[in-house]
Amino acid sequence: MIKETLMTYETIEYQVTEPGIGLLLLNRPRVYNSVNHRMMEELESFWQERLHDLETHVIILRGNGDKGFCAGLDMRDFMKNAPQMTVDQHYAFQVRLARLPLAMRRAPQPIICAVHGAGAGLGFSFAMASDVRVISPDARFSAAYINIGLGGADMACSYFLPRIIGAGRAYEFMLTGNFMSAQEAMQLGFASRLVERDKLLETALELARTMNSKNPMGLRLTKEAINVNLDAGGLEQALQVEDRNQTLLVTRALLDKGEKKGKYF
Repeated sequence: MIKETLMTYETIEYQVTEPGIGLLLLNRPRVYNSVNHRMMEELESFWQERLHDLETHVIILRGNGDKGFCAGLDMRDFMKNAPQMTVDQHYAFQVRLARLPLAMRRAPQPIICAVHGAGAGLGFSFAMASDVRVISPDARFSAAYINIGLGGADMACSYFLPRIIGAGRAYEFMLTGNFMSAQEAMQLGFASRLVERDKLLETALELARTMNSKNPMGLRLTKEAINVNLDAGGLEQALQVEDRNQTLLVTRALLDKGEKKGKYF
C-alpha cells in the first residue's frame, strides 16, 4: 500500500511504498506513457536527485494505466518542433534523451522494472537500463527506432541488449525492429520473472523488500561493481573492484561497531 507521495510532477509520479522503497510511475497513460519534452526534463531531475538520496535503497519503475509500459518518444510532440530545429538543436535533444538510460545506471539504487504491454524505443531502453525486469504475459519489447527510418542502435540499445541476451539475437532485434515477446524475454534471460499483470507490483515489491533488507551500502556497491565489471578489462580489474568494495564494507561495519561502543580504532 502506498504510504506517501514525495513530490508532484506533471508526467511522472514518485511515491514511497515503505521506508527504503520508492515507486516511480511514468504517468502519461493516454499516450502509452510516451516521453515528451516535459517528461524528459522531469526524469532528468528525478534521477539527479537520486544520486544523493541515502534514504531510498530500491526503486520500482512501472508505467501507469492499462495500455502499456512506455511507447518511447512522443513523436507528435517531437514533430511539433522538429521542423524548426537546427542540426545543433536536434543533436542536443538527442543527447539529452539518450542520457536518461545512463542516469538510471548512475543511480546508486537498484531499479526493478515492472513491465506490462509494450516497451518500445526509449521504453525498451528504460527496461534495459533497469537492473531487474519483472514482466506480465502481454509484455513485449522492440528496438523500434529502425521502424521509423532511423538506425536500430539508439538510446543505449546497442550497449545494453548484447550484454543482456547475447550479440546473436540482439542483432536480429535491432536490425528488424521486431517485437520480443514475453516468452522470448524469459527464454533469453532478458526478464527475471513472468507473472500475471495483477501480480506485477506485488512481485516487484517482494524483490524490493528482499533487497531492502540488505546492507544499503552493500546494495549500492554491488550495483556499482556490476556496472563497472561489465566493461572491465579482465579478471584482475574485476577483482580489484570487488576487493575494494568488500574491504570498505567490512571496515564500515567495524567502525559502526566501534562508534556504538563510544570508540574507534
